[in-house]
Amino acid sequence: MTTMALGLFQRPERGMGRSFVLSALVHIVLAAVLFLGVRWQVHPPATVEVDLVDAPPPPAPVVEAPKPPPPAPKVEPEVKPPPPPKPDIVLREKPKPKPKPEPKKVEVKPKPDLELEKRMREQLAAEQQVLEQQRQERQLRELLAAQKADAARKASAARASALGEYIGRIQAKVRGNWILPQDLQGNPEAIFLVIQLPTGEVLSTKLLKSSGNPAYDTAVERAILKSSPLPLPSDRSLFDRELKLTFRPRDK
Repeated sequence: MTTMALGLFQRPERGMGRSFVLSALVHIVLAAVLFLGVRWQVHPPATVEVDLVDAPPPPAPVVEAPKPPPPAPKVEPEVKPPPPPKPDIVLREKPKPKPKPEPKKVEVKPKPDLELEKRMREQLAAEQQVLEQQRQERQLRELLAAQKADAARKASAARASALGEYIGRIQAKVRGNWILPQDLQGNPEAIFLVIQLPTGEVLSTKLLKSSGNPAYDTAVERAILKSSPLPLPSDRSLFDRELKLTFRPRDK
């Protein structure tokens, strides 16, 4: 092992001399390059002397005569090339397709709704029945109104007749009790308001309209008081506590 170690250490000693020589040469070359470069930079630059002289005046501008306008370029007429000759064979146009006939529209009639028609007929019949019933009711009302008016007229006429008969009996009794003045002329009219009891007894009289003859008015008033109790009506509904009585001597 000692011999091998020695051999390993001896081999590098032989190449060290060469590497040392090469290293020295490289250092010498680098030193020379650096020296020459520094010497070149330190060399003073050459000076250049320049004399300053005023610049000469600029020359006067030269006025050039206006140039005539260039002649207009000649426009040569455009020569159209002759049309190409028509071919002898004329292409036939394709026939246009005939339009297809539109399908006929078939109207589909809706089927009648029998149930709807039946309901409509029933509704119409019901409305007509209601109208007829209303017409009959209106006619009945009009008939009843006419009958009522007629009955009222008849009752009024009957009442007026019975009242007239009642007043006539009172006037007749008063005429039987008056004593008229002898110099009475014409047919003077005197109207009295007579207040009576339900028994016909006269409570008071009041002259509403004078005949213009005081003697005649006094004779009538005395006759009314003398006729108490006055006649009573056959229909007690005709009795009135206050009676308006008119008297004329020539009336019967």
